[in-house]
Amino acid sequence: MRSLTGRVQHYAWGSTDAIPRILGTPPDGTPWAEYWLGAHASAPSALDDPQSGEVGSGDVLDEYLARHGEEIGDVSRATFGERLPYLVKILSAAHSLSLQAHPSRAQAQAGFAAENAAGIPLDVPERLFRDDWPKPEMIVALTDFDALSGFRDPAESLALFAALDPVPLVDQVLEPLRQSDPATGLAAVIRDCLTGSNRVRAALTQLLDAARSYRADGVGPAGEFARTAVDLATDHPGDPSILAALLMNRVRLSPGEQIHQPAGTIHAYLQGTGIEIMANSDNVMRGGLTAKHVDIDALLTIADLEPHPVVPSLAQPCAPGIALYQTPYPEFRLWRLTPSEPVELPDTERGRILLVIEGSLDCSAGNQNLTVTAGGSAWLAAGEKVAICAAPDTLAFLAGPGI
Repeated sequence: MRSLTGRVQHYAWGSTDAIPRILGTPPDGTPWAEYWLGAHASAPSALDDPQSGEVGSGDVLDEYLARHGEEIGDVSRATFGERLPYLVKILSAAHSLSLQAHPSRAQAQAGFAAENAAGIPLDVPERLFRDDWPKPEMIVALTDFDALSGFRDPAESLALFAALDPVPLVDQVLEPLRQSDPATGLAAVIRDCLTGSNRVRAALTQLLDAARSYRADGVGPAGEFARTAVDLATDHPGDPSILAALLMNRVRLSPGEQIHQPAGTIHAYLQGTGIEIMANSDNVMRGGLTAKHVDIDALLTIADLEPHPVVPSLAQPCAPGIALYQTPYPEFRLWRLTPSEPVELPDTERGRILLVIEGSLDCSAGNQNLTVTAGGSAWLAAGEKVAICAAPDTLAFLAGPGI
């Protein structure tokens, strides 16, 4: 049981104050987009110094676990080897993120091998597969949190576009959605929008004029649809992929709710602060709404374009003050902790990361004691039976492998 210090990522879309507030750090005016907790080689967390106890001045977690793999746990090691299979982040978006999706394990293994064989360096922007892992992920809202995830039924999208003033060029772009096979029509429209022909760009201009007019007094789904168009255009002026984004499910999460992104699900987070957990990978295929490298063919090769609704869900209670978010992924699992009485943390036989958002936790394991306050985190080794006693109104999360 050791204190753990994460790494901040200053991406342009990040909020300037939410993560500093959680960590108890004065904001510096720069965007604090993500705070990483885990053993990813590009930004590993740091343990405390075992001699002095100084926080963040000990080994980095990936190197430490390479020497002490037993702390990951036998079950996880039997499946994933010596790699900690999950990565935890605090994510805070003031602006929309890119349209992106992540590969399955088979796709990642094949793509990583192919790019290695082609001699593409790992650190160049056009490198798509930086490792051979999948990257399913889940976001749990700490604030109201808006996201785009997957595609709505094309008939619903056509009705939303029609609710704005008639836009003939948009109708032409969307014509394939009216064919009998929705997935085939959707794929054609998305490719057209992401590629950004002159026709698509002209259609976007007309659509935004209609959306701005409707937005002033629009209510209900069409009003939200118009506001989404205008907000995306504010963050990404002239980006033709906005039309593709408007075909997606827009979801608002209330604090405590989650959605998760299986392999191939195109998604983009719009605004809000949350806890994100994912497989320990950095494989991302982007198609728009970004200044980063975009590869439309690669994105559409892995994308799941079958329309489906997205329904947020809450964690399910499994012990007093402990609730588990249900997902199907072997790489990760996440519990929400709001204990009002002393309780033992679950999943003793696996290496876990504890993160406190509000309040504090007094943790004990054998003759060892550790207090984790708001913004603090800890590494809990496999085999450690950790009991916690919480201050009033504490909110914390516990992450571990999903198997």
